Amino acid sequence: MKKIFFPLLAICILVNLFIIYNIFHTTPLAIINSHDFYLDVALTPQQKEIGLAKYTSLPDNKAMYFPFDRADYYSFWMKGMHFPIDIIFLKDKKIVTIYSSVPIPTQQQTNNLPMYKPKGPANSVLEINAGLSEKYGFKEGDMVEIYN
Repeated sequence: MKKIFFPLLAICILVNLFIIYNIFHTTPLAIINSHDFYLDVALTPQQKEIGLAKYTSLPDNKAMYFPFDRADYYSFWMKGMHFPIDIIFLKDKKIVTIYSSVPIPTQQQTNNLPMYKPKGPANSVLEINAGLSEKYGFKEGDMVEIYN
């Protein structure tokens, strides 16, 4: 009986740990006008500097989220990017500015990259695939729900 009980007990414990992990470990999510985006969150200065440049492409349901401690006129660039994106500046979960279909830098721009700033102070930024803001009808003033 002991030979069967202990392996079964170990399996039960592992299954319960797996269930508990999945209950408390959720993927961060942004929702804009009923469109879901699973988030890659950039928290450190290094993650914020690299951003989406670490990818060669991005699924339409994925985004990068850049939270900041306070609202300000943060500048973004396309350094090292491999694909165009939409840059969405937010303040208190409301869209402040949208740059749609921002192109990757040309060879001539590598030393003088264009900078993208919001029209008003922003405390976070969302980057999604190019053209999705237009396709889904996102506009300034739209609310963005963020679930971390």
